[in-house]
Amino acid sequence: MSAPVLAHLRTEFDRGLCHRFLYYMLMMRELEERIELKLYRQGKVVGGCYTGRGQEAIPVGSAVLSQPGDWLTPSHRDMAALLIRGITPREILAQYMGRATGLTKGRDGNMHMGCAERHCVPIISSIGASIPVAGGLALAMRYRGESNIVFNYSGDGASSRGDWHEGLNMAAVMDLPIVYLCNNNLFAYSTPLDKQMNVCDIVDRVAGYGIPAEIVDGNDVLAVYEASKRAVEHARSGKGPYFIECKTFRMSGHSAHDPADYVPNSLREEWSRKDPILMLQKYMVEELGADERDFVNVRKQVLSEIEEAVDWALEQPFPDPSTLEDDVYESI
Repeated sequence: MSAPVLAHLRTEFDRGLCHRFLYYMLMMRELEERIELKLYRQGKVVGGCYTGRGQEAIPVGSAVLSQPGDWLTPSHRDMAALLIRGITPREILAQYMGRATGLTKGRDGNMHMGCAERHCVPIISSIGASIPVAGGLALAMRYRGESNIVFNYSGDGASSRGDWHEGLNMAAVMDLPIVYLCNNNLFAYSTPLDKQMNVCDIVDRVAGYGIPAEIVDGNDVLAVYEASKRAVEHARSGKGPYFIECKTFRMSGHSAHDPADYVPNSLREEWSRKDPILMLQKYMVEELGADERDFVNVRKQVLSEIEEAVDWALEQPFPDPSTLEDDVYESI
């Protein structure tokens, strides 16, 4: 396999920041693989299993710019954003296993998790539905006189939903402080882009709302970070929303039960050469003088933390059946 090549060499990225990128990208990759390839197959996971393998650069390159008062509305492919906001591997594993110490206290499995104290909105399965929620959060912060912003994550498939368009239009008209990050992984579950829309890029859909937008290589964490920095400065300065389309690829099926037979092998091979972790490591070697020992040490740290978290989660209790009606709210 030939080595991946970054679109641009950027000397302004120091070793500390790149190690932080690498830590969170590896944590997301290794934690998801432990959940899907072992725990799910061992029957330890309650419900489905959805991963963002190959898309780690997007939540990492953007969420590291968030401040404590900012809100995040992530999708099921953005585990690293939760980790950056302080949600721990222990909490994530307990959530997947349906334990009482999970973020939903065993009420819902897999990635339907969030934490109000850490300003992470629980993931909504109909991903486009998070767009109006982001608008509501941004509007609430404006009414309170706060200067924070919202980071919203969605996919290419979400852009075919009506609430996605309604939410973007509202944000544009009201100049709401939202940074939109679109994980364009080419397939909405199993539907390729040319079956979803009659334009080339998601930003073509955004243009009609007058929202500044750009396309970046979603597998290059440095490119995502640079674009997110521009977007964050735009939103924080009161200029309204900003949209970033991150071109990427889902290296696994829509979920653990999806073999993704609809993806051509040639496409898999093409994108495997652009693995975001390999791209970052290449930059760190060539521009920052890192070597294999650096990467081995980070991976050892990640695996050690995951092992400890798995052991802890397996010891956690399931929710008491007598609490069945606790923390459950009626929808009217």
